[in-house]
Amino acid sequence: MIKEILNTEVKTAENDGLLINVIKNYTVKNEVKVPFQILNFSVLLIKAGNLRIQFSSQGKVIRRRDLFVIPANSICTHLETTDNIQLYLIRTSVDFVLDNCYKKELADAFSILMLQSDYKIKLEEKDFTVLSMIYKLMYFLQCTSESREIYNDLKRISFNLFMYELKVIYSKYVPDANLDFSRKESFVIQFLTVLAIHYKKQHHVQFYAGALYVTPGHLNKMVKLRTGKSAKTFIIDALITEAKNLLEDSQDSIAKISDELEFSSAANFSVFFKRHTSILPSEYRSNKNHTL
Repeated sequence: MIKEILNTEVKTAENDGLLINVIKNYTVKNEVKVPFQILNFSVLLIKAGNLRIQFSSQGKVIRRRDLFVIPANSICTHLETTDNIQLYLIRTSVDFVLDNCYKKELADAFSILMLQSDYKIKLEEKDFTVLSMIYKLMYFLQCTSESREIYNDLKRISFNLFMYELKVIYSKYVPDANLDFSRKESFVIQFLTVLAIHYKKQHHVQFYAGALYVTPGHLNKMVKLRTGKSAKTFIIDALITEAKNLLEDSQDSIAKISDELEFSSAANFSVFFKRHTSILPSEYRSNKNHTL
């Protein structure tokens, strides 16, 4: 169940890229301990119980009052959950953050947090109480059946409140996080912002380098220095993630998905997809359909 909670698609007509879970009653199941990918940026807050989870080769135990930030596309293995687990979880996407943060500084803070390794913070009781109240507010607004514009505004306001509180927490507990950003970090944030807007149509480092007025080599060097990944890798990851989403969630043909992602042909799209996933798009879709 933990895998399903962490990996539910957040981009739907109902939530538009933001999903809040409040788990009060959890039934422990015997799950096969296999790695899985967490597609969205996630922030987990434990109210009761313990969760043991592994990222790369490091196991982490998350307990009451622990705040756990999980970057998008993390690979993890769920190891163990106690039967009294209670938790709050927010999952969101880059597009939602860029569209809904009222101030650029919050979107910038999100971009840096999204790049960091999984990080656990033990909150003091006061900070835990404040953050859990914000989670509850966002969950209430998500569950309301009202569709009036005022509720949409309240959802955006509560999300910005959450981002402010997250930034304050990091400034207090992780002063070295430096969410005020150096020039190098600001440069990487600019790249990620341009990428989030254009990745479906622009597949080459040259475009992003030109948009930022640098050479492709300089762009790759700066991005890799801050994140450990090249600009080209970010572009490929964004395309593969979007391709998987389209293959799973739409009935569009491979050719139509190829057109949407601006490949010159379905054949070229298939070659690209297989090069980076080891299987063809049609095989990926078939495998996913068989697991439903």
